[in-house]
Amino acid sequence: MKFYDDDLRDFEENGALPLPTASDEGYVEHDGARIWYATSGSGHPVILLHGGLGHSGNWGFQVPALVSSGYRAVLIDSRGHGRSTRDPQPFKYELMASDVLAVMDAMRLEKAAIVGWSDGACIALILAMQAPNRVACVFFFGCNMDPSGTKEIEPSPVLDRCFSRHTKDYAALSATPDQFDAFVKAVGHMMETEPNYSAGDLARIHLPVAIVQSERDEFIKRDHADYLARSIPTADLIILPGVSHFAPLQRPEEFNNEMLGFLGKVLS
Repeated sequence: MKFYDDDLRDFEENGALPLPTASDEGYVEHDGARIWYATSGSGHPVILLHGGLGHSGNWGFQVPALVSSGYRAVLIDSRGHGRSTRDPQPFKYELMASDVLAVMDAMRLEKAAIVGWSDGACIALILAMQAPNRVACVFFFGCNMDPSGTKEIEPSPVLDRCFSRHTKDYAALSATPDQFDAFVKAVGHMMETEPNYSAGDLARIHLPVAIVQSERDEFIKRDHADYLARSIPTADLIILPGVSHFAPLQRPEEFNNEMLGFLGKVLS
């Protein structure tokens, strides 16, 4: 029986599925922060990069699917998110991309596929641009690469429930549980001012890329996804019907089918 949580009521109450027991887990010190990571499974490494204000536990429905399909799932909490710490310097997508490389170096991962969601998708494409020898492919879900791609945000119960879950998880996981408001403000400033990549920047990406857009995304314009797919020479466009920015939680089986189909095509 398929799992549906389109209104995120279950996510607000319970979060995603609990992550499986990690085969390896730890922290990497990098540029003023301690970056948490964990791995499960074996096979070709697939790095999962979560969205802004979230953490790696939001991938609870995806990790078992990757492991059962023969991949090594690698989870990384972005700096300041989840179990990872941050220092006073501003949040920057390129800084968080450098954190991913630091974790890969510590784990001796020469190359990995990357699945990114929202802010994590931006980080993934930055890595594809700046460190293409370390990236096998990118599954880019629900993000903009310049300010023109975002919508005016309209309040909704779904957004409220997601934010409620983020608030609870931050208090439970963060090394600074009393600083959620400052954290939200700092991440929000990054989102308002970044990313700012041109069509020329995107055209330099020559790795396999899937631009994945939800039919009802609350934050990203459909025509921006079309533009990204046109601008990246090796990109394909995938539209997920009936879901929003939170498709990995709302209809995980459908999201996973697209993710695994892309990975299987590229990594086989």
